[in-house]
Amino acid sequence: MKYMLLIYGNEEAFNSIGAEALAELIRETDALNQELFESGELVGAYGVADEVNTKMVRVTGGTPVVTDGPYAEAKEFLGSFMIVDCDGLDRALEIAARAPSARHWGVEVRPLMHEANVGP
Repeated sequence: MKYMLLIYGNEEAFNSIGAEALAELIRETDALNQELFESGELVGAYGVADEVNTKMVRVTGGTPVVTDGPYAEAKEFLGSFMIVDCDGLDRALEIAARAPSARHWGVEVRPLMHEANVGP
C-alpha cells in the first residue's frame, strides 16, 4: 500500500530550530530516505519550493487564470513530502514517527487511493 507523508511548516517554524539543527535534520532525513530506498519502501521524497513560488491555475469560462501565491490562507505550507510503499498503515506510521520532522512539526500520513494508468 502506498502512503504520502506530508511535512508542513513555515519560515518561523523552520527558523526556530536554528541553522545547525536544521542541517542535522536534513542529514537525518537523507539517511532515513537512503534506508527506505534500500529496503524498497521509498517511492520518492521531495522538498517543494517556498510558497512565494506557488502558482494556482483555475479555469474560468474556459480560460486558464494563473495567480501567484498559496491557494489557501494558512499559517503553514507544504514543505516536503515522501511517498512510501509499505505493508500497511502501521508501517507507514512507524516510518512517519522516524522522520526527523515529526520531532518538530509533525508528519501527516495519507493513504494513496489509486494510481493513474498511463502509457501503452
